[in-house]
Amino acid sequence: MSLTIFTSDRFADHLMPPGHPERIERAEVMQAVAAEFRKRGGRVEQPRAATQEDLARIHDPAYIGRVRETAGRAVALDADTYTSPDTYDVALLAAGAVMSGVDHVLAGERGTRALAMVRPPGHHAERNRAMGFCLFNNIAIGAAYARSRGLSRVAIVDYDVHHGNGTQWAFYDDPSVLFLSSHQYPFYPGTGAADETGRGAGAGFTVNFPVDAGGTDADFERLYDVAASVLERFRPELILLSAGFDAHADDPLGGMRVSTRQFARLTAKVCAAADTCCSGRVVAVTEGGYDLKALAGSLRAAIDVLDGSGVLPPAPTGDTSRAESSLAAARRHLSKYWTL
Repeated sequence: MSLTIFTSDRFADHLMPPGHPERIERAEVMQAVAAEFRKRGGRVEQPRAATQEDLARIHDPAYIGRVRETAGRAVALDADTYTSPDTYDVALLAAGAVMSGVDHVLAGERGTRALAMVRPPGHHAERNRAMGFCLFNNIAIGAAYARSRGLSRVAIVDYDVHHGNGTQWAFYDDPSVLFLSSHQYPFYPGTGAADETGRGAGAGFTVNFPVDAGGTDADFERLYDVAASVLERFRPELILLSAGFDAHADDPLGGMRVSTRQFARLTAKVCAAADTCCSGRVVAVTEGGYDLKALAGSLRAAIDVLDGSGVLPPAPTGDTSRAESSLAAARRHLSKYWTL
């Protein structure tokens, strides 16, 4: 496998108020992990910035203008989403990093993968609304860009502890983009119920696995065995992964009990599906993850899978009642589209 990381030290220029979870130290962790990867011979590249045209595939032009007008200022966009003087330019790089990854994997040979290590995160940002620390929806912009490059089917997998509402709504009526999410429910932002399955032509192409708080490695192992089978039947030409690590047991915001090693296994299941259906093409992008030690360890675990250098830990065992409850709810609403 071949992995290239797209990141920039400019991601430390997005500043939050004191005590905010999406703090500058997250960027410092990403840069340290990228430096380790480079030291062992890995490729680390600078991303390009997203253009207005790139953003407008997902976001309303008037909303883009409102965010652009915050350049040079510190502004509260909602109760927990802020800008600082450099945030607009940094957010353009975050979205652009995913598109840089898309370009890289589409130009590469089989098994070419990319990881965009960015902040601010993106999956909560809606067409005309910033929320949940997110300004522009990085992964949705990347998926729309891949479609503009001529791909017919793109899959987005999101294992962040929070539901990616912005990503879901961006493609809710679009059968060309499969959105598959596991997330704590009920929890912020309040979306992601099992009956949210898509609309119109997109019916069946949104797959939500809402999980009760306390979900374990064994629960997520079970869910992602099913998720992988859905991916393989959809047969995407590219898989994008919202790699949020706040389902980790040590994360201060989430209520799950996922271990660092399980993020390796979840990433591996996504990569295995990509190997089956799209020549291994995976572009991952960071989302949440607010315990710094857990973030660093989970990033390393995911990187070792993405570049093929790691040894996969053994499958977890134990109670999977939360996963079975989630799957039962999903089956009630998705049985006409998928066998779960």
